[in-house]
Amino acid sequence: MFYWDPTYILVLIGMLICMGASAMVNSAMNKYSKVRNAGGITGADAARRILNSEGLYNVQIECLKSDRGDHYDPRTNTVRLSYDNYNQPSITAVGVAAHECGHAIQHAKGYAPLNFRSALVPVANIGSRLGLPIILLGVILSWNQVLIQVGIWTFALAVLFQLVTLPVEFNASARAVAKIGQYGLLGTEETKGCKKVLTAAAMTYVAAASSAILQLLRLVILFGGNNRRDD
Repeated sequence: MFYWDPTYILVLIGMLICMGASAMVNSAMNKYSKVRNAGGITGADAARRILNSEGLYNVQIECLKSDRGDHYDPRTNTVRLSYDNYNQPSITAVGVAAHECGHAIQHAKGYAPLNFRSALVPVANIGSRLGLPIILLGVILSWNQVLIQVGIWTFALAVLFQLVTLPVEFNASARAVAKIGQYGLLGTEETKGCKKVLTAAAMTYVAAASSAILQLLRLVILFGGNNRRDD
């Protein structure tokens, strides 16, 4: 049976934050994906130039078939760019490619937060998948506080992953802007547009972390006490 309780407001706030961040990043990326950079440099060109200049010749660059999904895979030392960002000479393409190269540089230099985040991936996956089911199982079994607390702490691992992601992403963007300037990939005004794209993208991680924290807070309020809910 579904019921309303005041903690739903936390879920609503989290949804609104994520929707706002998504609208911001889509607006910025769409705007600057239509602006051709003066050098005619594609995302693939920018990535290869940065990686070679940093001595990371072993890092491969791959083109994805979709228009989303840009990422760096530390397991295979591969920067994967969406089809548009790989092929288009836009400000967005250069910014996104440089950001993913920022992760490759982090990996090469043994950036501690990145290593910590990578180590958290298995437990974070467990937390996001099993946290709520364990809590619900505890509720079903006569509000078994051991199971409920285990579920809350398991979910907290997923929240911790979101928090650790923040410095990793912000640092990758800072490295991207620095390398774009260092290697002359964009002009001054173009770099300003690039910063807007990367800042908007970073806000999606802030939104995700905020939403996860609010969800954890709701779980603690609803299930963290020792009193059994009888209504």
